[in-house]
Amino acid sequence: MANPPSVQLLLFDIFGTVVDWHGSIAAEMARLHPEVDGDAFALAWREGYRPAMARVMAGELGWTRIDELHRLILDDILPRFGLGGLDEASRRELNRVWHRLDPWPDSVAGLTRLKKRFTLATLSNGNIGLLTNMAKRAGLPWDCVLSAEVFRAYKPDPATYLGAAAVFDLPPEQVMLVAAHHDDLAGARACGLRTAYIERPLEFGAGHPKDVSPEPANDLHARDLLQLADLLGA
Repeated sequence: MANPPSVQLLLFDIFGTVVDWHGSIAAEMARLHPEVDGDAFALAWREGYRPAMARVMAGELGWTRIDELHRLILDDILPRFGLGGLDEASRRELNRVWHRLDPWPDSVAGLTRLKKRFTLATLSNGNIGLLTNMAKRAGLPWDCVLSAEVFRAYKPDPATYLGAAAVFDLPPEQVMLVAAHHDDLAGARACGLRTAYIERPLEFGAGHPKDVSPEPANDLHARDLLQLADLLGA
């Protein structure tokens, strides 16, 4: 599909779209706790993500950054994997693995190409410190780091998508969300944003391939960020 000519700003989902959370966490566990099934541990940690956010959105918890939600989930799952005895320093360091996630092999090169033509910003439920540390370590060339933390609302709340457009004083149709998750893209589309789907079949690990079939409602569908750059003429 041709590049929507009016798009000026590309917003990026991060976990799974730009960085490989599963592979990074599994590798960290292999290094620190080789006796633990890193695949199962990564999946269990991620499984707690939506329920934890739901507690905030329902008012059960006050506004909580993702770093704190990750820690709540971590403390809950550690005993399940025989790690209930980890001390506070070890728990704190393990929780920061989310700041150290590795990019997919195409991410830095793809973003670098896209940056020549578009303004690039994160739009993640991850908090600002996490996203900034991740970008610094991985060399992700953002023009701006935006987060649910800015809007005190998690995606897919419309406040995130519309808030990001408003930061740049752009109408929604001049903004495109890039993500590997159809629910995120549907939320953006409902707010009038353009959408680009990125295939990440191994997001949940090689043992759990993900269906990456196209969704016709998206403006663009790309294998990776390099192909997205091709499609957008960058």
